[in-house]
Parts: sequence; C-alpha cells; structure tokens
Amino acid sequence: MIERAGHLPGLAAAEVAWLQLDFAAWGESVQVSMPVLTEEQARALAAHIRENARAYLKTLPVAQIVTTIDKAIARLLDRDDPWRRKAEAILPIVTGYDRETVRLGLSGYLRTFRAPQLQRFLAEDFVNPGILDVFQPAMKGGFSRAHGPELLLHIWAGNVPGLSLWSLISGLLVKAGTVGKVASGEPLLAGWFSQILAEIDPKLGECLAIVWWKGGDTESDEVWLNEADTIVAYGGNEALAAIRERVPVTTRFLPHGHKIGFGLVSRAALDTRKAGPLTRLVAHDVMRYEQQGCYSPQMLFVERGGKVSPREFAELVSGELARFARTHPRRALSVAEAAGVAAWRAAEEMRAFDGGGRAVLGDAGDPWSVVCVEASEALAPSGLNRTLKIVAVDSLDAVVPLVAPFRAFLQSAAVAAAPEELFRVAALLGEAGVTRICAFGRMTAPEAGWHNDGRFNLLDLVTITEIEQAAELAAEGFAAYVD
Repeated sequence: MIERAGHLPGLAAAEVAWLQLDFAAWGESVQVSMPVLTEEQARALAAHIRENARAYLKTLPVAQIVTTIDKAIARLLDRDDPWRRKAEAILPIVTGYDRETVRLGLSGYLRTFRAPQLQRFLAEDFVNPGILDVFQPAMKGGFSRAHGPELLLHIWAGNVPGLSLWSLISGLLVKAGTVGKVASGEPLLAGWFSQILAEIDPKLGECLAIVWWKGGDTESDEVWLNEADTIVAYGGNEALAAIRERVPVTTRFLPHGHKIGFGLVSRAALDTRKAGPLTRLVAHDVMRYEQQGCYSPQMLFVERGGKVSPREFAELVSGELARFARTHPRRALSVAEAAGVAAWRAAEEMRAFDGGGRAVLGDAGDPWSVVCVEASEALAPSGLNRTLKIVAVDSLDAVVPLVAPFRAFLQSAAVAAAPEELFRVAALLGEAGVTRICAFGRMTAPEAGWHNDGRFNLLDLVTITEIEQAAELAAEGFAAYVD
C-alpha cells in the first residue's frame, strides 16, 4: 500500500522529489511518500499561499469559513466516506495504535471542530467575532478589526492522529495563509483534511499547504522560518529553543513544549461505589494514545482517609489497565521506548527494595506498570506507554508544593473532588501554574475553545487595527454633507 503525504497547491507532483517512509503494524505495512521541496519550490509555494490567501481567504466572512470546515469534518466523521475509511485503514498502521483506539479517538476528537464548537472557539477569544470581517465598535470608542497573518507556519510534532488539526483550523478561522509541517510519526491526516477542503472549496485549497522536511534540515528550516509572519511550533524544549534562535526578531513565535499531566483524587471519591468507575476513567486516560499527549496523566496524588486506600486504588487501576491491554492492545514500542519503560520500572523496583511503602504492581512482561508510593513524592515523568505512579497524600493541599517547582511543565490536571473542594484546589493549582483543570476520562480530550498552555487559540495569532475615536470624529468634518 502506497500513500502520498502533503498538500502542495501550485506544484505538480511530477516536479517534486519524494522520500519513501515505511510503516508496519498489526501485520500490515504502508509506504508513505513525503514531499522534499527545493529552496526555490518552498519559496514559490509560500508566495502562492500568501497571494491566494490575500485574494480569497481574507475576503471570506468567518461564518463561511466555519461552514466549509464543518463540511470537511462531517466527511471525516462519516464512516462510509472514502476519506474516513482511508483514515481508519491506514492510521493504525502508521501510528501503531490499535484500530478501535484510532476509530474512537478520531470520532471523539473530530467532533471538537463541528460548527457549534467552532463558534465556541471564536466566542472564547473575541467578544464579537465579526471583528475578523469588518471594523467593529470598540468599547473605549472608535473601531477595531482583527487581521490574521499573511503566512502562518505550523511545526507539528508527535504521532497522535489529527493533533495538527487544532492549530491548522485555528489559523483558517483567522484567515491566515497557512503552511503546516507534518511530523514523520503521523504525516497524513493534515494533508487529507486539506485535500477535503480543496474538494469542497477549490479556492480555499489554494490558501494552505502541508509540507515536510527532515528534522535537522537547517536549509529548509531557514527558508520557512524566514517566509512566515507567525510561527506556531510544538515539540521538545531543546528543539523549540533551537528554532527560537533562528526565528527573525520581527516574527511572532508561539512555542508549545513538553508538559506533564497529573491527577488528584479526593477521599470524597474513594468509597466502594465511586472508586471502581473512577479507576476505569483513570486507566482510559493512561491508555489512550500511550501517554504521548502533553495532557496525558503520568502521576496521580490520592488522598488518604477514604474507604478505598491509595494502595487499593492503585490495584484497581492496575486491573483496569490489564483489561484495556486485552481490548486495546498497546502499540509495538521502538527499541528506545521499550528501553525507557524498562529503565523506569527497574528504577522503581530498586527503590521498592529500600522500603518506604513503595510497591510496583504488575509483572515486568505486562504492557503496563503502576507504582504506588506511600511517602510524599514530587511530580516526575513516568516511563510513558502505560506507566503510572500513584502517590498517597494526607490532603490535596499537600500536592501543591509537590508540583509547584515544575511550573514550566504544568498544564493539565484532573481533579476528582466535591464542588467546594474542586474550586478551592483549582485556585491553588492555578497559582502553581496549572492552566487546565478537567475530569478524569477527559484528560486526553480537551473541550472546544480550550486555552492551550493558558493562551489564546485565535487571539494570539492576530494583530488589531484600530480607528481611534478622534479619527472618526475628524472624518465627519470632511463628509460631503457638512456645510
């Protein structure tokens, strides 16, 4: 099976060099052809996108853009549509995730971008989304209008299917000419989505491109970093720092680096009736996409004093992970990933020999590992790929000093607590640097309009043009109706 990645309006496929990447999983294989552009082709493509966006995309009402995106998402949600069938057939092979994880994950994620949810994106960032279309009255007087970049570059990372659509769609909503660089781990869905948009609205398809270049290719980096007006980049902190050093000082750079997700469980959630369903939700968050997302849980802090102890809670989570291993098998790990999991587990087993109430649950051959710790322990990464540490605490307030030193890495925290405690603890976590408080079972599925890393999806992309009230009043003196 051969599939071609990317979306390159204005460039004929025969003019482009293609690099073949081989993927295999679940007894099947697929070969993906990745576009390799010359510097001249990259500059020509950037000019093509910029010119078409200026001539067409920027003239569209934002409501029309929402309608077009909604139509494209509807096709990807329709399991009888050829594009959806292709996604369900190929993405498990490319990413290694089992077919049910991909199927369910796609449906849940894509619903985030239906028309009502896109309206929420707009409403979260703009009091009046019409500001993207025409000048609107400003509260301080005068008028304001928002303009998206002429060329917005997205640099995506990771192998979670469709993760790129979040920023890609955000760029379209602010009418930015858009170029996205896909990651080698999942290079297809952004290109497919762009092609669907082009089928629905061919002119819109000329306003965005999906490209690729090999990591470390500094020549390609330099071309695109200098062509873009705004850059949204995802990846490791070292990679983002290297990009920042090469971004022109006049270019807006919006990085999203490594984060560690964690959870808090109050004793109020730890009775025999509530604990079982809660552990299934916890295990689901750990299992989904093998903790590859920045919002996936890697550590849980469980309060003592409930009818179910932290150790019993850890054992229940272990049982649920064992069940998920049968219904949603873990993807095959690379040599480096397997070594990372083994090293993490071995280190925890060595520490367990020293006592201190530490227990490592599950066998070394299991596709999951849970560690239960009775003593307080600061936030730390797990081994990923279904590895979780559960730390017992005397109160949820005690969690704050355990996570606060790692402010730069905080983002998502799930909290299982009664309403009054939820709001009290959320305030403390917010002061420590957490930007998203969610429910267990939803850690890997942020709601529409979520402010990634506490920032704005759309507002950070635009510039505002203001007509000051004085200019408006002065204009009255030049009107034809003035005597």
